[in-house]
Amino acid sequence: MARRLTVRIVAGVLAISALPTLAAAQLPAKPENLQVLPKDTPTDSVVTIMRGVALSLGVRCTFCHVEREAAPGAASPGGPGGGGGGGPFQNFDFKNDEKDHKKIARIMMRMTDSINTRFLASIPNRDNPPTSVTCMTCHRGLSKPGNIETVLTSTTTRSGVDSAIARYRLLRNDMASGKYNFSEQPVTDVAQRMIVQQKYDDAIKLLQMNQEFYPNSVNIDYQLAEAYLAKGDRDQGITRLRAILTKNPNDRRARARLQQLGVQP
Repeated sequence: MARRLTVRIVAGVLAISALPTLAAAQLPAKPENLQVLPKDTPTDSVVTIMRGVALSLGVRCTFCHVEREAAPGAASPGGPGGGGGGGPFQNFDFKNDEKDHKKIARIMMRMTDSINTRFLASIPNRDNPPTSVTCMTCHRGLSKPGNIETVLTSTTTRSGVDSAIARYRLLRNDMASGKYNFSEQPVTDVAQRMIVQQKYDDAIKLLQMNQEFYPNSVNIDYQLAEAYLAKGDRDQGITRLRAILTKNPNDRRARARLQQLGVQP
């Protein structure tokens, strides 16, 4: 399994190997305490794999590995590319298993191998070449996989919906990173759960923000209408339903809802 795992991990980080190669003198002579990768994996291959993991999670080597205290006057590099006269790896105790992140990484590597070689391999008529998962599939530059729904929900719970909206706007400025899904649906899903929880004002604020980015979406208008109606604000609910018909005069859902309310479309 370990040999197969190595091949699949290396395949997932081939682009990373194009980065500048560090001089051999700067690397440990031989990897120690390898528990997932084959024990005879060359040092440069281990570094390539680990660099791919680090970039997928948006972290440095110190996320998983113990860094010894630097000698007085020496630079503490914190990972590949750092300074210091002995090279970027001189102060790392790579065989040390003290950090939980290192233990978790081993579990994640085994999990990834199982997904690719057991579960995905059983899919009928699988793509050729086969689609596989890598660290980037879930992490997308985040040390802990997450989504924008979690960000909105947890921030609202902790600091209120206004803080959640501010957080969303800030993260949206970095859309190109691909870390989160900024389509209209995630915000809509969070708002729907808030409506079920009778947190109508929070839901309305989120939907109003969402509509700033997707002004032509009739789905947001419809959900706003339902939020207002659930809150007891009939006039605003009707206004949002009529806004749908302005955008799409043939929208049957909006017409039917207005008729249920005894209002002419």
